[in-house]
Amino acid sequence: GVTSMDEFLILFFPKVYERKQHTLHETDYCKYDNQILTLFTSSLYFAGLVSTFGASYITRNKGRRASIIIGAMSFFIGAIINAAAVNVAMLIIGRILLGVGVGFGNQ
Repeated sequence: GVTSMDEFLILFFPKVYERKQHTLHETDYCKYDNQILTLFTSSLYFAGLVSTFGASYITRNKGRRASIIIGAMSFFIGAIINAAAVNVAMLIIGRILLGVGVGFGNQ
């Protein structure tokens, strides 16, 4: 949802916003052809998938409490980084930490 907001695109993805303005009469399907925007979107899901394997190891050796604490802290730090983001790198790092939190939470 946030990737379709004009304010977000203007601040972090100005080229995507310009392309969006030129193609307003088209459908929304496959409009955002940008590798960095795709990385931003998929980084959370991929980090969640990968961190699930680490979370199972932590849960097995340290218990559920440690796994929950690690997941909660990762999610909290990721949310702070995303809220304070001033560039795309901060957004992606924050999304990766959010994904680690999701992966540990799923465990």
